[in-house]
Amino acid sequence: MQEFFTWEMVGTFAGATLVCGLITQAIKDIGLLKRLPTRALSWIIGLVVLACTQLATGTFAPANIPLTILNALGISLAANGGFDGISAIICQPKG
Repeated sequence: MQEFFTWEMVGTFAGATLVCGLITQAIKDIGLLKRLPTRALSWIIGLVVLACTQLATGTFAPANIPLTILNALGISLAANGGFDGISAIICQPKG
């Protein structure tokens, strides 16, 4: 494997979730993005990731836009849930 990410890998649920989570965490505290709820930002990023993947792989079709919107929601929820779960484990008070 010569590339860390490929468009085909990013096009999977796991790949898109990973990329969405990484980008969200990297940019959520930058400038005006601080005012946007993180979960909304995550959904927008998920939508952009899926759209870019479809354009790069030649699978974009206008008929798929509603499915892309729903898939972005699933990716966003998975990315947020993964981050919330890891945060809860790391930040859990020891008692």
